[in-house]
Amino acid sequence: MAASLSTIDGQINVVTPENVAFHYEVAGPFRRLPAYLIDLAVRVAIAFVMLIGLWGVSAVGAFDFGIGFLAIGFFVLTHFYGGLFETFWNGQTPGKRLIGLRVLSVDGRPINALQAVLRNILRDVDTMPYAFGFFWPELQLVGLYWVGLISMALTERYQRLGDLAAGTMVVVERKSGVHGVVNVSDPAVLALAAEIPVDFEATRSLGKALSMYAERRLALSPLRRAEVARHLAVPLIARLRLPAQTNYDTLLCALYYRTFVAEEPGDVEAYRTPAVPLTEAPLIRV
Repeated sequence: MAASLSTIDGQINVVTPENVAFHYEVAGPFRRLPAYLIDLAVRVAIAFVMLIGLWGVSAVGAFDFGIGFLAIGFFVLTHFYGGLFETFWNGQTPGKRLIGLRVLSVDGRPINALQAVLRNILRDVDTMPYAFGFFWPELQLVGLYWVGLISMALTERYQRLGDLAAGTMVVVERKSGVHGVVNVSDPAVLALAAEIPVDFEATRSLGKALSMYAERRLALSPLRRAEVARHLAVPLIARLRLPAQTNYDTLLCALYYRTFVAEEPGDVEAYRTPAVPLTEAPLIRV
């Protein structure tokens, strides 16, 4: 997969070699701060429980064992909390899950364990310079993530140094409000659906891309909608022998209609004469 950045509205597209575009909103530092604070609160709560455990083992005469266990526990909690959660929770920690964020590879794929651990271990570099030592960098009063903030300000994907090294980015998860098949009733869509060859069959990956686009398009601005649709529509226009100026957004909605709504090609025969010229079809709403 190859990433293609666009700065129309501060968001990005990740485009596959098959010209399927996935749209993401990258999370900046202020969007990520609540998730960080939630995770910090979770870690403090875990540390408090560990201290209570130390008091308990000390009461039974195992203080030395408790100190060793506590030191290891604090080290793991500080440097592997994020890596372990992001590995097993598909790029999320408790804070990110509550706020609706997820870590992905820059090519749009889920991150692997190495990326999850690497981006979190290198958090120490982002927090430089240290004021309170190696084991609990979040408590420092000087060097409050200045290196990480500067790095995020200088990169289009808001990546701190750990993200740059691991090839990751943090995106905002969009919860789909659409359930089932999207209702498509615009005359321009039905007219264009009638122009699609009767032997057209969407592959599984194309069907998934059409479904994702139809569900999310209403949340996109007209300019962003055209940009996202273009990557998939351009090769399809050539493949289906449609006019070169066919509206990209209308085409993807028409293909969605043919794939998921129309029971057979005859369902759109009444629209063989389009209500509006296909090359001038407006951006429709479904």
